[in-house]
Amino acid sequence: MSQKRSRRPERRREAGGPKVRPEPARPVPARAAVEAREEPAKRPAAIARREGALPAERLPVILEVKPDADYALLDSGDGEKLEQYGDYRIIRPENQAIWQRALPDREWQRADAVFTGDTDEEGMGRWRFPAAPLGETWPMRHEGIDYLGRFTSFRHVGVFPEQASHWDHMAGLIKAANRPVKVLNLFGYTGVASLVAARAGAEVTHVDASKKAIGWARENQEVARLTDKPIRWICDDAMKFAEREARRGSNYDIILFDPPAYGRGPKGEVWQLFSDLPALVDLCRRILTPKPLAVVLTAYSIRASFFAIHALMRDNFAGMGGTVESGELIIREKSAGRALSTSLFSRWIAA
Repeated sequence: MSQKRSRRPERRREAGGPKVRPEPARPVPARAAVEAREEPAKRPAAIARREGALPAERLPVILEVKPDADYALLDSGDGEKLEQYGDYRIIRPENQAIWQRALPDREWQRADAVFTGDTDEEGMGRWRFPAAPLGETWPMRHEGIDYLGRFTSFRHVGVFPEQASHWDHMAGLIKAANRPVKVLNLFGYTGVASLVAARAGAEVTHVDASKKAIGWARENQEVARLTDKPIRWICDDAMKFAEREARRGSNYDIILFDPPAYGRGPKGEVWQLFSDLPALVDLCRRILTPKPLAVVLTAYSIRASFFAIHALMRDNFAGMGGTVESGELIIREKSAGRALSTSLFSRWIAA
């Protein structure tokens, strides 16, 4: 997913079109089996409203991730959250946690890493390690897929666990298709979604504007022992890549995209979500196969309701049947069962 993002404040995630993940906080988009780039085409201006009946709709839909052995939101409150990522307990800022902590202080004091954000240093310089210094990466796992957690200077850790709901749904679609499936992952960040799709049997194209993020994604493919799976890693601006795919007549059965609110591509391309998202959604429809399965949009750090992206997706998929589901991704807290909302989403599903 990523398009390089400028430094973002707190999440809802700032969301490549070029996706910008600050130092890959989701590092800004990039995916990497890097191919030669053409000069950018001008982005389309006005987009005609599509003809045909609107898809069915289902909303609001709340997709939640519950605590498990791989990841858990242990507690939250007072503007922070305490999470378990594999072997490590981590404390990070969370502006939405305006309630009180449920666990006693001694549980928070057992944290292995705390994001302070009190310096301008890159890399791990903005983290404090109370017990002992830790390395930049550590082993993580999702549903049997190994990958690396990573301390970044923008408080992110190389994965957005709330996306697991989308990953599991996508894997189910791929397996149930009983045919070859092509997946495009725009703003793909460190590639966990791409690995899930590849393991399920899909041929994957992963695009991100950040070379660093693509390097991390390739490393995750090796850690996951999935180097035999067909994944193209491409470092490019998401919008420009989709435009080229449309000109080439390339098509995909499933498209995932998780754009930032603001970002820059590898050649300085500027992405503004509210002005550029309609054109990207339109392009995504244009590069679908004749029998597509789904298009999944996630939006972080935007001042809007999911009703806005719901209407955009429904209009764009007019005449295609299926259903548009929209709502929020949440993480269920282990200590008191509270729900922490992380992002908005809207997805068109063919059947």
